[in-house]
Amino acid sequence: MRIAVCAKQVLDPDVPPSQFKVDEAARRVVPPQGAAPVVNGFDLNAVEAALRIRDAAGGQGVEINIFSAGSGFVMDVMKKPLSMGADRLVLVDDPALASADAAATARVLAAAVKRDGPYDLILCGRQASDWDQALVPIGVAEHLGLPCVTLARLVAVKEGTARIERTLPGLVQTVESPLPVVVTVSNELGEPRYPTLRGIMAAGRKQPVMFKLADLGIGAADLAPKMTLKRLSVPEKGRTVEIIKGRDDAESGRLLALRLREEKLI
Repeated sequence: MRIAVCAKQVLDPDVPPSQFKVDEAARRVVPPQGAAPVVNGFDLNAVEAALRIRDAAGGQGVEINIFSAGSGFVMDVMKKPLSMGADRLVLVDDPALASADAAATARVLAAAVKRDGPYDLILCGRQASDWDQALVPIGVAEHLGLPCVTLARLVAVKEGTARIERTLPGLVQTVESPLPVVVTVSNELGEPRYPTLRGIMAAGRKQPVMFKLADLGIGAADLAPKMTLKRLSVPEKGRTVEIIKGRDDAESGRLLALRLREEKLI
């Protein structure tokens, strides 16, 4: 069985918001100096889901390969899934992908998975922590002509069928799909395992498989954005304070309750 896991290098979401700057003219985020990138947390949940499937199979017969598309990869960062136990790292590294939107990224990832395939299962994080759009996995499924099951908290495979528990508001939904299928994994799956020292040393010796867009038969016209970013800015914060006073505490409380009711807060 072969499992592909899509992973993205992102800015560390734990960096304080005050350190982020926005270039409104260029409509881009200026990365904080000295802030190292990380692998998107939801994608690490997807890696963990793949590793649990291999564990359930007794550690044999399951190959797990990591796919990522972008530019400016930090290799120590992108090798983390390898140190967790994944087998190979496949990177589509091309300067043209620096400004790729979700549609272009999905097309490139699907092409890389198809070229390196066939795969029985494609796992992705439910969304990326930088833009939170959750569009890429659905696009990958569309390009590969596969069904897509989202928001998984559990993924199990048996006899050519994937059994998926989905986390939905107020309930858990269980669905089954024949393989191959694309599944997006949520953090309800549980914390990803920590890399072991042996895994870190093994990952250091592995070299990624590198593709350029030309290797996948993708040209600049294929990366034309499907979405136009009109404006990018830091959210404006506003705060107003209204002091409500009465003759005594009882009247102050009554007046406050009336005011809150006027605002439909109670």
